[in-house]
Amino acid sequence: MIVSKSTKNRLKIFSLITIATSIIFFFIYNNLQKNVVYFYAPQEIKNLTKIPSNKIRLGGLVKEGSLKKNSNTYVFIITDLKNEIFVEYNGLLPNLFIEGKSAVVEGLLKDKKYFIATTILAKHDENYMPPEVANSLKKNKLIK
Repeated sequence: MIVSKSTKNRLKIFSLITIATSIIFFFIYNNLQKNVVYFYAPQEIKNLTKIPSNKIRLGGLVKEGSLKKNSNTYVFIITDLKNEIFVEYNGLLPNLFIEGKSAVVEGLLKDKKYFIATTILAKHDENYMPPEVANSLKKNKLIK
């Protein structure tokens, strides 16, 4: 079978474009995987078979009476009223961070009971609750 020179050139260009596109999609996919932050409720953490090594978000209620301060470090408990996770946070707490209210913390899970937070997201009005936290509490039939 004889292939013309122009057909060979088109095939080479098509191959190069395909390879370049594949490489670009590979890098985009890898960067997205590094930047995705998954949300978990305490119940879901309890059921994990493997501790995630990347950043995650943990949401629930800040347990009443659990907030303790040691120099610049705060320790408190995030709960879905069935399961509890101890959270350690080094930094300033947001003004809206209150015991008994919902919060979402972002950071690294050390084990199924201990979380090191790098960021705290607190609710912004009396009636607001992050959708993930509300869904978690609804699953446990703790809110209507």
